[in-house]
Amino acid sequence: MAMATGKKRILVVDDDPKILKALDQALQQEGYEVYRAEDGLQALEMARKVKPDLMILDIMLPKMDGFEVLAQLQSTGGVPTLILSARGEEMDKVVGFNVGADDYLVKPFRLSELLLRVRAILRRTAGAGAPVDEDRPLKFRDIEINRSSRTVIVRGQPVDLTPKEFDLLWLLASHPGHVFSREALLQRVWHSEYSGDEAALTVCVRRLREKIERDPGHPELIKTIWGIGYKFDG
Repeated sequence: MAMATGKKRILVVDDDPKILKALDQALQQEGYEVYRAEDGLQALEMARKVKPDLMILDIMLPKMDGFEVLAQLQSTGGVPTLILSARGEEMDKVVGFNVGADDYLVKPFRLSELLLRVRAILRRTAGAGAPVDEDRPLKFRDIEINRSSRTVIVRGQPVDLTPKEFDLLWLLASHPGHVFSREALLQRVWHSEYSGDEAALTVCVRRLREKIERDPGHPELIKTIWGIGYKFDG
């Protein structure tokens, strides 16, 4: 499958042929390279093959629903995703964001609004860079993180981290600039959906800062995004 050089690649996933056609045409007119899938299994296969810059994903899909597609892709690094759904219930939105969605748009929608959200997501993720090679250490300022050996070097000295501290650090550092909600971090690091575990996250962040920041009281790497969660500002 040929891919045009320089164009952002967008995978559109919907089982409604009319919506697929309309989005395909609108996105191509905006200069994007568009790929299409009509069910969850095809979406999963296409996403892994094409490695899109953005996925527009319907939830109610044949063979595998959109939440499961998103969850499986998140386990291997994830794809920036705009969810489309006829269901606007708050719980559906919470589930979508918890499994890694970047935005959520309820059907019916205006194409102009969808295009604005597509551009916003692509701007936010532009600094995230290429998918991380897990065999290659991450290096930021005076810190080096090696996933294969699960070691961290800070200012030339090895630092001992607990398994959860390392997992949290790797998740944040492998997506620099990306804001993770507290719920998303609990789901992806602790595999928990219970808000009562937020204290564990708070403590883990505090201990990480004590171990890797020059001044834990004024962190430069692990930033708090008030009311949302955290990001790694490498």
